[in-house]
Amino acid sequence: MGLLDIFSNKNVDRLIESINKLLGIVDNSVLIFREGVKNYIYSDESGFSDNLSSMASLEAEAGALFHEIESTLYTRGYLIRSRGDIMRLLERFEHIVSIISADLIQFEIESPTIPAELKKEFIKLAELATLSVEASVPGAKAYFSAPGDVAETTNRVYFYEKEAVKLSQSIKRTVFHDMDGLKLSEKFHLRYFALHIEDIAKAAVKVAEQLSVMTIKRAL
Repeated sequence: MGLLDIFSNKNVDRLIESINKLLGIVDNSVLIFREGVKNYIYSDESGFSDNLSSMASLEAEAGALFHEIESTLYTRGYLIRSRGDIMRLLERFEHIVSIISADLIQFEIESPTIPAELKKEFIKLAELATLSVEASVPGAKAYFSAPGDVAETTNRVYFYEKEAVKLSQSIKRTVFHDMDGLKLSEKFHLRYFALHIEDIAKAAVKVAEQLSVMTIKRAL
């Protein structure tokens, strides 16, 4: 039985449903992150507190769902060829949810001061990083139903990741070259948060790379 036949099998309908549910959590997480960064930067404490609470719930839900999918995969003998790759793909998605949650928590714990002239840039950076993640979700769905569409979606991941890296570098350059009024410790703090937002996009690239490997294997 080929992989296409396996994924068309009614026996895996419930598995695909669980995977789509996990991908839905990823989608919700990036929306909360974008909103959370904006709420933090514009001092909406109530909104930001809601974002933290929502993100904690999503992270717990993602972890439980991941282990449920893992258990299902390892009890389905007909998925033996593909289960390792599927688990690696889902691990990368779960890791993205964990990064997003950790980044929001760090905003709350460390309370960085974002200069007025960089507020829009940080919000845009959060948008680009999460767009990279959003672009990876359709690719994961396509792998199970229309693998020929994976390449188009992964190309979007790389595009948004590159844009995020460029903007992150621009922010860091501005901080260290043009903002003489900041203390060195404040500059390091801003660089730290730019890097952590950028890491979300880099994690999306890991998903795209895994999807590319899986698509090649599936075609063999």
